[in-house]
Amino acid sequence: MSLRIGLTGSIGMGKSTTASMFAEEGCAVWDADDAVHRLYAEGGAAVAPLGDLVPNALINSGISRERLKMALLENPGLLARIEAIVHPLVAEDRRQFTEASEADIIVFDIPLLFEIGADKAMDRTVCVSVPSEVQKARVMARGTMTQEQFEDILARQMPNAEKCARADHVILTDTLEHAHAQVHSLVSTWREGLGDA
Repeated sequence: MSLRIGLTGSIGMGKSTTASMFAEEGCAVWDADDAVHRLYAEGGAAVAPLGDLVPNALINSGISRERLKMALLENPGLLARIEAIVHPLVAEDRRQFTEASEADIIVFDIPLLFEIGADKAMDRTVCVSVPSEVQKARVMARGTMTQEQFEDILARQMPNAEKCARADHVILTDTLEHAHAQVHSLVSTWREGLGDA
């Protein structure tokens, strides 16, 4: 039986980088965003139901995230209906990944881990964090969104302090070296525990 680790963190906190560090330590990593991309791509399980719900979002036999966002701006009430389609499909993708994995530790990279209650299916939870000014500087340096868009994303996510308080472990991603040391320490501790089981 694999140890299931839920990994979360707000935008700009270094979650994707930390997930890759867990992979380097030999953990299997399942990424919720990657699962959504698979579901929205040509042949993906979400294409037909979302295409029926938002026909304008169907492009080249796949679902356009940008067009879905535009549809949501025009009709915010669509969100619950989209989530009712997508969330069960993502959960099924996660279940299949778990069943197929032979790794002793599986890390589930889920941005909305606590918001959707996925933490209940985990053995441990980890939140990545940096001070808010570092987070903002990182996101703004990407040049992919305005400050208003950044603040809108933050407003829709659980506050960082609450995520950290709810998590079993917090990884400070102030430097790559520090983050890697914390990941290595956690994985070593977990593996010792698995050896004792």
